[in-house]
Amino acid sequence: MRIADMDWRMVEDWVRNDERCILPLGSTEQHAGLSLMVDAILAERVSVEAAEPLGVPVFPAIPFGLAPYFQTYPGSVTLRVDTYVAVVRDVLDSLKRSGFRRIMIVNGHGGNQPAAALAQEWMMDNPDCRVRFHDWWRAQKTMAQVQVTDKVASHASWMENFPWTRLPSTPADEVKEPVDMDIMKTLAPFEIRTLLEDGNYGGRSQRPDAEMQAIWDIAVAETRALLETW
Repeated sequence: MRIADMDWRMVEDWVRNDERCILPLGSTEQHAGLSLMVDAILAERVSVEAAEPLGVPVFPAIPFGLAPYFQTYPGSVTLRVDTYVAVVRDVLDSLKRSGFRRIMIVNGHGGNQPAAALAQEWMMDNPDCRVRFHDWWRAQKTMAQVQVTDKVASHASWMENFPWTRLPSTPADEVKEPVDMDIMKTLAPFEIRTLLEDGNYGGRSQRPDAEMQAIWDIAVAETRALLETW
């Protein structure tokens, strides 16, 4: 259940019987012709759909993450690592004060990995709590389905092109040569924009919606299974 559909009394009642909740992590950054909010949209949506039959509260996705490499693309936002870790820590502290002791972080952006390290540190300081960090898109079963569908899957490519991340202005299916990631990791933001141009890392920009739904269904089921067995 979305926390937006709950009041504080409902949360108080929930934590009397169940200590679980979900905190999605997103990012606001360029995704070629897709929404700037792709990572937040997907992290929150997979969390909501996974939690729905279980009633587990889902908080809004933190919309800003770590994306310094995209700072020459207008609309892209980044936090500094120390700021980001401090924000996530404060949110975890708040969730604990509300009575949550098992917190699943559903991450939608690869750049947010410092939050995984923070989760381990936070549990060291809060031994009565547990945090599970879940990169939903590269979880084992989900990534296996991605690879079966198309082995060339990357940032801003077909892999993130769902009906709910697509815009009216999103171009039709195109194919782009994959970028050299080893080179890209050595570049400054203005050089990255020159290398990437539209922002897609390579491969097709879109695949049939039926294929995307098959991947999505596995991602939801895989995320839900982690909640059910926790």
